[in-house]
Amino acid sequence: MTTRTHNGTVSNGVNTEALIGARGAFAEMPEAASFTFRSICDWVAGSESRNTINGYFGLGQDHARKQTFTISSDHPEVFAAPDTAPTPPEIVLSALASCLTGGVAAVAQHRGIQLRKVRARVEGDMDMRGILGMDPEIRNGFSAVRVTFEIEADASDDDIRALIAQSQKRSAVFDLITNPTNVHVTVA
Repeated sequence: MTTRTHNGTVSNGVNTEALIGARGAFAEMPEAASFTFRSICDWVAGSESRNTINGYFGLGQDHARKQTFTISSDHPEVFAAPDTAPTPPEIVLSALASCLTGGVAAVAQHRGIQLRKVRARVEGDMDMRGILGMDPEIRNGFSAVRVTFEIEADASDDDIRALIAQSQKRSAVFDLITNPTNVHVTVA
């Protein structure tokens, strides 16, 4: 962690006034805070698939995004796959890194801390014998996940640690990974 002295306006590109305004609005109308995010996944070939993301429900109505986003996934060559895209677990790790990093920027803006650089390195350990059905005692998912931040900011080391802690506390993806979530899988 690197600190510098900063005098002046902080600009990390986060509109904290709008976020605080949303908190006030949701306090008055809690039902408006219920959002449903969506992704449609289509099989391409082999282990490759493509997710299309455009649209969500929130503020009591459906919304379309300005553009449609796609996220492809595949498996590496060591699993006899073409290796055309990251694996689904790698996408989960990138989602965690993105969520925590965005949180750091928002919290820093709110606390008046100018950021210079934020980098998150995320690693997840997985024993493939679980996925391959070799041992029912081995978990299919990550056995451990590590996130390491490199942050340069106009703040003390304690302030930077507090930024990370608050980001972690409010991260939707951190919550998804660390707490059970009811998942229902059906056939249409």
